[in-house]
Amino acid sequence: MRYLSTRGATEPMGFTEAVATGLAPDGGLLLPEKLPDLSEHFDRWARLTYPELCEAFFSHFATDLPADVLRDRVRRSYASFDHPKVAPLTRLDAHTYALELFHGPTLAFKDFALQLLGNLYEEQIRRTGKPINVLGATSGDTGSAAIHGLLGKEGVNIFILYPRNGVAPLQERQMACTGADNVHPIAVDGTFDDCQAIVKDLFGDLELKQRFNLSAINSINLARVMAQCVYYLAAWFQLPEQARQRVEFVVPTGNFGNILAGWMMQKMGLSIERFCVATNQNDILYRLFETGRYEVDTVQPSHAPSMDIQVASNFERFLYFHENGDTDRVKEIMQNFKAHGRYTFESFQRDTFRASRATDADIERIIADVYQRYGYIVDPHTATSFADLDPEMTSVILSTAHPAKFPDTLQQAIGTEPTAPALEALKARELHRNEMPASADTIRTFIEQTVRL
Repeated sequence: MRYLSTRGATEPMGFTEAVATGLAPDGGLLLPEKLPDLSEHFDRWARLTYPELCEAFFSHFATDLPADVLRDRVRRSYASFDHPKVAPLTRLDAHTYALELFHGPTLAFKDFALQLLGNLYEEQIRRTGKPINVLGATSGDTGSAAIHGLLGKEGVNIFILYPRNGVAPLQERQMACTGADNVHPIAVDGTFDDCQAIVKDLFGDLELKQRFNLSAINSINLARVMAQCVYYLAAWFQLPEQARQRVEFVVPTGNFGNILAGWMMQKMGLSIERFCVATNQNDILYRLFETGRYEVDTVQPSHAPSMDIQVASNFERFLYFHENGDTDRVKEIMQNFKAHGRYTFESFQRDTFRASRATDADIERIIADVYQRYGYIVDPHTATSFADLDPEMTSVILSTAHPAKFPDTLQQAIGTEPTAPALEALKARELHRNEMPASADTIRTFIEQTVRL
């Protein structure tokens, strides 16, 4: 399997090179050259454990990794999850299920991809003998999951940018209380979109990228999206047979990577009828799927900070498929959007996607309603998924984070604060962060001064 850029000016590459590359040199995002039909394997895969399922899936994509290496890296990645099913499906009622994706070491769905990516990076270092410097931006969970996927890995420095005062306090503590010398949390005076733009700018500096062997942990790295495909399979296999007739996956969505993984899995043979793009009050994707207009607005801080995004980077991958692989058309749309902050599509896939939105007031109301109705506690991001469920379909809601990560909102909504031992231990630790302006030059200088070549 080879991997191509959405912008068409990068030579095709294998899986290991694509993972190491992150952002394509032409500024595009890497994708498999084809999405194979995997449906013939589903009957056999339904009997596998989660690590076995992940290994079976990646054997079709990581074709340049030896089978024993792939097996070892996958099994290490899910050994620290605290539930035997890794991604258990919980039935709330006859038509509603929650796919719990918070049983990893940082209690968020990002662990599924970033535990694996950390182990793939470790293999890269072992194979090449070259240390790497990992660079990423986060609106909350990506940074902590990336850091914990790379803790204890030799030959790695990790630089994580996040909006100062724009992530939940416990999310920040997961990044800034590790005590590890190779972890560099950077609190930026700006939004997540500013952080993401700086990361793309620095990866676009090919001299810097090569000199410091920069690698990406954001969902611009294709391994992130590919790893997320697997839990859609796991959810499907846990559904009762009678619930599989009409299935809608409802996905809290910020950067579009999580829902893109499900859509790709649909194209690879999984019988999903529709996806609901669940947004918070930063509803650029809701407006896109409702009107066809993709237009940046001002970011409004919310109860669901990981979704406080206006530029969904993975949307470019979806565009590539939407435009039937026309890389010139993708470049034209992205350049137009960058120049004007908006783009209007004449047609969009409303048969496959719909969208919903939830304000902060909605989120509090939904958390209380779900708790009262089911005795089930959801975090603010997952709450957005309950805003507009279709009673005619089986709804599989992606429960993306443990509610204990957001105690203030839960206290307001239901008068109680869920706890988790791993989070309680962080509260007494000292924060160590680097505060910087939203400047690519400042971050570049910090990397140059921090890393010893």
